[in-house]
Amino acid sequence: MRYTGPKVKKARRLGMAFTAKDAKILQKRNFAPGQHGQNRSRLSEYGLQLREKQKAKIAYGIQEKQFENYFNKALKKAGVTGDNLIKLLEFRLDNIVFRLGFADTRAQARQIVSHGFMEVNAKKVDIPSYQVKIGDVVGFREVKQKKTYAVMLKEKVKNFKTMDWLELNAAKLSGKVLSTPEVESLGNNISTQLIVEHYSRT
Repeated sequence: MRYTGPKVKKARRLGMAFTAKDAKILQKRNFAPGQHGQNRSRLSEYGLQLREKQKAKIAYGIQEKQFENYFNKALKKAGVTGDNLIKLLEFRLDNIVFRLGFADTRAQARQIVSHGFMEVNAKKVDIPSYQVKIGDVVGFREVKQKKTYAVMLKEKVKNFKTMDWLELNAAKLSGKVLSTPEVESLGNNISTQLIVEHYSRT
């Protein structure tokens, strides 16, 4: 199942901010929740691997089976499996919407996509997991740009600085995928090598 509980507790337990709110709290309380939170027990090798997988699943809002499918696809691609995995997750439509500044969180981006606000290359797409490609243009459908949220968003994203592998057109509420992201530039704080090792055990 996709984790839908309080993200702050998960953020403190895993030591990773999933939202801007998490980041502020972690600055003040960078220890696990609970009575013994400040005395983190040392994790086993398996525990470390599992923690990294949980971080990735929660960050991108992916369910267990779906995450495993992404890993298997990454495994079949040429190159570094861990990097391939992150790139597949980054090219999800909901993540692109988030990266372009059209949503504050990936969960919100998922809702925007599911509710039919978005289009890819001028065609409506309401599947959050849709794989966007280099050269694709992602934007709000014209019929949705009159909605209150879209009108407010235009002002909000005027000065938004997106990733260098994306191009944002704030006036049109659209963006273009220019290239494949460099994993190191994403600031994910996720050890993909540990995830690869986790699946190698099974």
